[in-house]
Amino acid sequence: MAQNHSFDVVSEIDFQEVDNAINQAEKEIQQRYDIKDSNTTLELNKKDKYIQINSKDDYSLKASVDILQSKFIKRGISLKAMKLGEVEPASGGRVKQKIDLQSGISKENAKLIVKMIKDSKVKVNAQIMDEQVRVTGPKLDDLQSVIAMVKNADLDFPTQFTNYK
Repeated sequence: MAQNHSFDVVSEIDFQEVDNAINQAEKEIQQRYDIKDSNTTLELNKKDKYIQINSKDDYSLKASVDILQSKFIKRGISLKAMKLGEVEPASGGRVKQKIDLQSGISKENAKLIVKMIKDSKVKVNAQIMDEQVRVTGPKLDDLQSVIAMVKNADLDFPTQFTNYK
């Protein structure tokens, strides 16, 4: 009997890298002449997977988000993992913004991936398992083409491929 090969499509964030990116962003914000007096804070909530930014005004907030995004890129974290919330008023005339961090593939997104794979007519099987999609098939070439297709798809969340065997 032919052996099946498989891999998992996942959407994971390395929170240690997120932490490092935030620390680097805070250092740069404190050193930048135009925003160093903004008393900007970046707080990571790992449990609920979000970053809260608080700053003195829209300009400082936007500059801080730009710096944070550049640190994410430098640390290999996809910007698609960041879901920017609305800028809201904070106490003392300041502003704040919540950035949700997408980790895990939601049911809707998993269904989207499965449908995309089915529509491609590649002879593989795709099934949703918790917050990931497992793809199995007898031919490694078919799995490679599915990986390429998912990589090139215009998805609004980051994907990685694990447990390739």
